[in-house]
Amino acid sequence: MVIYPADGGRISAILKSVKLPVARRAVLWAKANGPHVLPQMADRQPNGSCSYRFWQRGGGYDRNLRSSRNVHEKIRYIHENPLRRGLVERLEDWPWSSWPTYEHGGDGLIPIDRDSMPVV
Repeated sequence: MVIYPADGGRISAILKSVKLPVARRAVLWAKANGPHVLPQMADRQPNGSCSYRFWQRGGGYDRNLRSSRNVHEKIRYIHENPLRRGLVERLEDWPWSSWPTYEHGGDGLIPIDRDSMPVV
């Protein structure tokens, strides 16, 4: 996700408000509809207990993007994540991606605020 916080919003608060409910819903959905993905989400502790994670452990990998080239580079990197993980063979096969909207315009599943995007 690439965001530009308005009104001095704190990135940590924004991320928490997005990530926590998404993670809870993703794990519940996987348990009910896609139990085959649960092994990829498993977080096994040394004591043997297991929980399921949607996000990687840690605070994230946030970056300050200082040029329009960097912004578009990171957007491309994000769009290619499902390919790198072997979840799909083509970008257009990942149904939860903003790639079709980014690439072709229009109104997609994930909207893009083109007015705030820097020109390449």
